[in-house]
Amino acid sequence: MENVKIPLALVAAMALQLAGGVWWVSQQASTIANLEETVSQLGSKMAIEDNVNLKRDVEGNRIEIQYVWDDVEELWEELDALTRTISRITELQQRVAIIENELKYIGRDHESMLDKKGK
Repeated sequence: MENVKIPLALVAAMALQLAGGVWWVSQQASTIANLEETVSQLGSKMAIEDNVNLKRDVEGNRIEIQYVWDDVEELWEELDALTRTISRITELQQRVAIIENELKYIGRDHESMLDKKGK
């Protein structure tokens, strides 16, 4: 083993391959670190955008609910007015029915008086 001779070109080639391997691994590590940072920044940006969108949507829904609530309030008022109107119509119908009955009895009384006078 004392006389083992390794060609200088082989040693140089192996040293260059080793240096190239170390350089390639360091580039990959750098690329991965940069990608992790980019993903982290995008995640933060997306979280902020989601929060802003959520706030906007909640505000829009609040305004829409207020419009719907106002419409419901208006419908209740119209229903109340309609109920009062129907109640008044029913009262008038009852009064008309009473008047019709009274007129019928007055007519009968009047006819019976005419019959008595005519006899």
